[in-house]
Amino acid sequence: MTSPATPTESTVRSALSKVMDPEIGRPITELGMVKSVAVGDDGTVDVGIFLTTAGCPLKTKISQNVESAVADVPGVGTVRVELDVMSDEQRTELRKKLRGDRPEPEIPFSKPGNLTRVYAIASGKGGVGKSSVTVNLAAALADRGLTVGVLDADIYGHSVPRMLGSDQKPTQVESMIMPPQSHGVRFISIGQFTDGNTPVTWRGPMLHRALQQFLADVFWGDLDVLLLDLPPGTGDVAISVAQLIPGAEILVVTTPQQAAAEVAERAGAIALQTRQRILGVVENMSWMELPDGSRIEPFGSGGGAKVAERLTRAVGSTVELLGQVPLEQALREGGDAGTPVVLSDPESASGSALRAIADKLAVRRRGLAGMSLSLDPTKH
Repeated sequence: MTSPATPTESTVRSALSKVMDPEIGRPITELGMVKSVAVGDDGTVDVGIFLTTAGCPLKTKISQNVESAVADVPGVGTVRVELDVMSDEQRTELRKKLRGDRPEPEIPFSKPGNLTRVYAIASGKGGVGKSSVTVNLAAALADRGLTVGVLDADIYGHSVPRMLGSDQKPTQVESMIMPPQSHGVRFISIGQFTDGNTPVTWRGPMLHRALQQFLADVFWGDLDVLLLDLPPGTGDVAISVAQLIPGAEILVVTTPQQAAAEVAERAGAIALQTRQRILGVVENMSWMELPDGSRIEPFGSGGGAKVAERLTRAVGSTVELLGQVPLEQALREGGDAGTPVVLSDPESASGSALRAIADKLAVRRRGLAGMSLSLDPTKH
């Protein structure tokens, strides 16, 4: 019987290169987190790991992942992991490695050539399920294998942490904020920086600054999609988004009710003033299925289609009704429990509808169709 090969430091480090930092999403070997590797004659391996901060909330997970990866190396016996903390100099080097040596943070999503698709989820009024739609679309896109982030821009009415089922706080490395993840979605919210259910009482300039920090100071990594959960209406935050990320596209959420649809149309029409593209319309609470299989429409019908039709006329290009989401108990329960319905009950009526909308977003590519180029043919 052939005895297993004796492990070497090289084979152990090769195994460690497959361990990703759960917040940054890059190998710990690339980030300078491997402090030391020592291999004993009996196959015992001692690994020293640098954490970015002493209070790293994911240190247990990192330690377990390191131990598991090293244990899979042929010939390894006992694995011991010792955790240490980076020095100020090491954290500075890490920040430079991730963001370069720029004096001030930049918003990556506003830079030319950035390929992240940014979708601003808007509504004319509160209570139409905008946050539920945002969180479920994010979870469905992440479940498809995309790298997804959610920015909870509803500073006064933040709800994303609850709906994603996480009360984890971000980790700060120098001026960088590492967003936590839940259900494969990276997210940031003002709710992670307040005590309990303390209300936020800020005026316009503070709202703008908070949004700017969430976009520039947070290390989002290489995202495929960033969703912004906007507050209802057409106020400060919507204007700030247009200024900070001009390429963000607007997705309007409404209910079938005519009064709600009229207000939602205003939220979409702001794109005419900010020169943003309207991505489409989602109609929420479209109907409710009864136990006997019949349907009722408690909020009426046709609101989503009317918003899409009117916005199409207003912007001069097709604004699609991307989908209709039924009013269903499973959707509400998923939000309260912190597990989006697209994951907890994907075959349900609401789960299927939201996943179908996410499928449309997943295959989209950015282009100039429907965007104002600020050209005036009457000027020479």
